[in-house]
Amino acid sequence: MCTAIRDDIVSGALAPGSRLIEEILAARYGVSRVPIREALRTLQSEGFVTTRHHAGACVAEPTEQEAADLLDVRALLEPLGAARAAARRSPAHLKVLRGLVRLGRERARHGNPADLQQLDDWFHETLAQAVGSPSLTALLTQLRRKIEWMYAVEPPARAGESWDEHGAVLDAVARGDAERARALMAAHVERSLPVYRLRRPLKTEVRDPKPPVNTVRVRP
Repeated sequence: MCTAIRDDIVSGALAPGSRLIEEILAARYGVSRVPIREALRTLQSEGFVTTRHHAGACVAEPTEQEAADLLDVRALLEPLGAARAAARRSPAHLKVLRGLVRLGRERARHGNPADLQQLDDWFHETLAQAVGSPSLTALLTQLRRKIEWMYAVEPPARAGESWDEHGAVLDAVARGDAERARALMAAHVERSLPVYRLRRPLKTEVRDPKPPVNTVRVRP
């Protein structure tokens, strides 16, 4: 249930700021209110849902600063994930990753970018699963979902180079070279930044003005 509601938030079917009424959601997804209530609690902990006074649960409305912070967090977490995957990946993970890199290079070489983004998502998700830590895998997966929610990814002009970078990360992971995998992923994340564009105007964070300083006038 949580996945279905999250997917509708990420896709925009449930717009930022819209109310999430349990009865309506239960009818929408064909379930009782109990799993809806539990899912909303989970999504609130993930930052997709917020609770407003007198309005109840609503889809969160991220700010521009929050969106920018996500890309900064990605620059820290994904290199860590690649390093952990180099130390803990299984033969099954390597087989899937090699297949994805082969397909990605083929699609990029023949100018067929239609499914490149999905292949890219699968590559990073498989790498996240290879880190050998459920907590870190969950963080990486949640981070990518929130970035997908806030950003559209433009087809990269350098698709071939991007998949060569994926291949280099995979080679380091396959050799168990954690530090090289970390460095290559950090460079890949840095080079990918220009393809991210905000999906919609986000709220600008407004800081409360400083309260006036109370002064006491002393009579002469």
